[in-house]
Formats: sequence, C-alpha cells, structure tokens
Amino acid sequence: MMNYSQTVEYLYSRLPMFTRVGAAAFKKDLHNTIAFCSALNNPQNQYKTIHIGGTNGKGSTSHMLAAILQTAGYKTGLYTSPHLKDFRERIRVNGKMVSKSFVTNFVQQQQQLIEEIEPSFFEVTVAMAFSYFAQEKVDVAIIEVGLGGRLDSTNIIQPDLSVITNISLDHTNMLGNTFAEIAFEKAGIIKQNTPIIIGERHPETDSVFIKKAKEQNAQLIFAEDELSITNANQKSNFLQLIIKDTNKNAPVKINLDLTGNYQQKNIITVLQSINVLRKIGYKIEDEAMFKALKSVKKLTGLQGRWQTLARNPLVICDTGHNKAGIAEVVQNIQQTPHEQLHMVIGMVKDKDITAVLSLLPQKATYYFCQPQLERALSAQELAEQAAKFNLKGQTFNSVATALATAKSKAQVKDLIFVGGSTFVVAEII
Repeated sequence: MMNYSQTVEYLYSRLPMFTRVGAAAFKKDLHNTIAFCSALNNPQNQYKTIHIGGTNGKGSTSHMLAAILQTAGYKTGLYTSPHLKDFRERIRVNGKMVSKSFVTNFVQQQQQLIEEIEPSFFEVTVAMAFSYFAQEKVDVAIIEVGLGGRLDSTNIIQPDLSVITNISLDHTNMLGNTFAEIAFEKAGIIKQNTPIIIGERHPETDSVFIKKAKEQNAQLIFAEDELSITNANQKSNFLQLIIKDTNKNAPVKINLDLTGNYQQKNIITVLQSINVLRKIGYKIEDEAMFKALKSVKKLTGLQGRWQTLARNPLVICDTGHNKAGIAEVVQNIQQTPHEQLHMVIGMVKDKDITAVLSLLPQKATYYFCQPQLERALSAQELAEQAAKFNLKGQTFNSVATALATAKSKAQVKDLIFVGGSTFVVAEII
C-alpha cells in the first residue's frame, strides 16, 4: 500500500501531466472522464455545481464565489488548478484541503481502473474531486475549468450557472490563434437552459457567446452591462470599491482582501453571479457577501494573486503569465510606490514569450531564472530573448537563488517582483 507521498508521486509519474509536459497531456475528448466517473456512479450529479471558465481571473473568481457561498451557510466544494505547493490545494470543502487519506485511498481503490482507462493526471484529479464532494455531501461545488472548456474534463457537469471571465490569447497551440477561436472553446461550457455570465465584453468574442447561448436557450448576461465601479482605492490591506448596479439606486461598498487592481474586473463578475444565483433560489445575504470578500484568502486558502511576501524591501508575487495577465501586473507595479524595481522572472516554453517580454518595464534589474519542471524555459534562453527588448540582468539556475540575490541588492524602498509563471511563484511561497 502506498503512503500519501508515494501516491502523489504515482500520479505525477504514471499519468500524462500538463504542468510537466504541456500539450501532450491534453486529451481531445471527454471519453476518459465520462468512463471514469461512470464507474464511480457519476458523483458529479449528486450536488449543485457552478462552472467557471475564462483565460484570466477564473481562479480568483472561483475562490471569491466559494468564500461567499460558504459564509452564506452552504457547504461548499472548490476544485481549482494548478496547485502551488500541495496537491491537495486543488480540492477543498469550506476552505479545508482534502485529506491525505482520501487521496491515498481513492488512488488505491481506483488503481486498476486507472491502469485500464489510462487517463491524464487532470482527468484523475477531476474524478477524485467529484467523488470527494459527493462523499462530503456538499451543497454546491465551484468547479474551475482547467484548460479551454468544450473538451475540458470538468465539462461533464450540469451546473446551475456557468461563468466565463474573459478571453485572451493563451494556450494558442491548443485552443486557437484568434480571440474568436478561443472563445468557441470556452463557450463549450454553456449548457442548455443554464444562465451564462460573461465577465468582459470583446468585439471579437461577443457574437460567439451570443450564438452559443441562443443555441442552448441559455440566458446570457454580460456582467459589465449590469455593474460598474465608480471608485477604487487601496486602503490598509484592502481594495476598497464602490460598485453601482444599473438596476438599483444605492451603490455598494466592498472591501476586498485581494488587492491587485485586476480584481476590479473579477469582482464585477462575482457580484453579477451572486445576483443570478439569488434569482434561481440561493439564499445569500448582503452581510455574508461583504464579510466573505474581506477574508477570501483566509476562507479559501487562495495564494499568489498580487501577494505581499515581505516588506522593507517590498516583495510581491503574482501568477499572471500571459500577455493580458502581465499587462495587469505591470499596471500594478506602476501604481505601487517604489524607488528601484527588481524583476525575478521565469517562464515556460509553450507561452508567447515575446508578447510578455514586450510589456515588461525596461527600467528594472532582471534576475532571469527557471522553475524546476520539464516545461521550463532555460534562464539563459529567457535572458537572450529579453535582451531583444532591452531587458538586462543576470541568469540563475533556481528561483530561490534569483530571489535571494535580488533581496541582497535591493534597498529598503525598492520593489522586488516575482513572477512570469505560476511555477515560479509556487517555488517561493
């Protein structure tokens, strides 16, 4: 019998894993997930679900919704990916990670099925999450899409609500090279007679969502048509927001403990989701919502979103890793008071590296590094590519060494940013 660490190593080594090898692990249909969950008596049908997709912001949106629902009294499951430090971060109930014993027992009991079906790592973890939520008898589970939507393993659920945060160019080697092509894949989570919320409008994607919603007889709502932010500022450890609802007279004041300015887009999507959930029967009081949004990180364990790691000098990390995500990061950096800027940056091979590098500030000292995984872009190659954009600095074989060097060179009023990849952030949290 395997212990927990052996079980997780079995999952990592035995199964194709996207975070390790990239596109080769992506299965182009739902056959394995359907077969696996069928053998488990379809646990995903035993509780209510909410499906969250999109290019950026789906993790933050999922965690905010989970925090609100659990504070409102619902026993709430939360499935997200990837994890940063512990595999069990992917599967939570009311913020608490799945037990090591459940992970070990599930794999042991299903090992023969795993060997027969030969699923990917992600397909197994999805089935594991669905099974755990059924065992725990959750009232509702927030299910974050892994990649795309139409062919994502999570897309066998029949949710009460579907949400697509936004569309940006990411994973173009698998999802398409245009906004419309990627939107088509994301729109695959729109279900028959199920309301769908789109967080952000885009001239190239709106028609894709409208067409799919009509085909599915799904009520389509663009969140930014319903809500708008009239004021936003940082105060203490909160992002303070005044939000106006086009259907109400009184604006709403929100204190959010996720302080990245890009959360302004996500909070609009979250609040509109709550509006729709209330209309279909969920009991969510304003007081519970306000309380939850002040403590999302504590309630759900969310990390890596414009997260402060140290002060004097200020060290901040963020998991933004594509063009749109990095654009938001750069805006946050510009709005954060500092003297000199130090950038600890690493990336993976299958991203649009040039698009990201073109956005990074030239007036900074760079510490190019590589996370410890097969998909990592070598620090040397990253530095060579960065030099074309006049980004200069040293190379390091590890994230930890790069960060330690940045700390040794930074002055008290400087800013050290760590990011470029989720996996860079994972190694220093």
